[in-house]
Amino acid sequence: MMNSYIKQFPDLMSGKKIMYVHGFLSSAQSGTVKMLQELMPNATLVAEDIPVHPEEAIEMLQKMAETEQPDLIIGTSMGGMYTELLKGFDRILVNPAFEMGNTMSSMTGKQEFQNPRKDGVNELMVTKGLIKEYRDFTERCFQNITPEEQERVYGLFGDEDPVVHTFDLFHEHYPQAIHFHGEHRLIDKVAFHYLCPVIRWIDDKQNGKERPIVYIDFDALHDSYMKATSSMHKAYEMLIEHYNVYIVAPAPTNDHEYMAKVQTWVEEYLSTPAYNHIIFCNQKNLLYGDYFIDPRPCDGFMGTTIEYGSDEFKTFEEIITFFERLGGQ
Repeated sequence: MMNSYIKQFPDLMSGKKIMYVHGFLSSAQSGTVKMLQELMPNATLVAEDIPVHPEEAIEMLQKMAETEQPDLIIGTSMGGMYTELLKGFDRILVNPAFEMGNTMSSMTGKQEFQNPRKDGVNELMVTKGLIKEYRDFTERCFQNITPEEQERVYGLFGDEDPVVHTFDLFHEHYPQAIHFHGEHRLIDKVAFHYLCPVIRWIDDKQNGKERPIVYIDFDALHDSYMKATSSMHKAYEMLIEHYNVYIVAPAPTNDHEYMAKVQTWVEEYLSTPAYNHIIFCNQKNLLYGDYFIDPRPCDGFMGTTIEYGSDEFKTFEEIITFFERLGGQ
């Protein structure tokens, strides 16, 4: 159901099914499930309470995946660890806890569930035995990974996560490891700015959809102090909803460090949606696309050139108006 008070993506995963796998001490009744359903109102979200013991948990989740046949599985924290094991599906792991035994080692004793569970249980005891169960179980992760599986799995890692630090471990086995600005929990801000763009890539690939291409010259994104230009973020987030957006920067032969500076800047200011969307190119006229936002347009570009800083497009506000009138075309 559409909610006029929050930003929603009605076309995202429309008519498809998403299976959500929750974290430790959580449940299928967590606010995350409701939040994801509100963001994607025309998708179907399915979730179930995960058993405490890992052997029971993976058996239940595998049966659930076989029955539901979801188009996408999203797992957070402990759920991300389980989701890696659910092969054969497109998957997103958010701050996956691949070292659950170590993560739980400081939690011994009575713990309360953060959300209600269907079985009515409100608490559990974290014992050395349970910790060992998880430590042994996580040895199953990262087995029998094919190139096809590597393409179907994304890992999202908060750069300020105080709980889980498994980016390097994940990246040893899967290439699509992406940092986002955030901590451990999948809050609405993280879902909106970082998770939904990745879901959009998966949705488009499943649908065989090719979006129009918009190039943005790197110099249009920042001022002389390397700070983001006015309304840049607003324009960028509007554009990525409807277009395939790439950042274009030169690759100076005598300044190899420049490319690293561009990568660092883009990761800081644009983060997850710009993952693998930077093009280093010294001949912009060779690029093929639909639109190019550029302070210094080249003559050879075959698409529509938008001269950033000109009288017609002095700021990104004018560019936003231009693309709003196009309606995604």
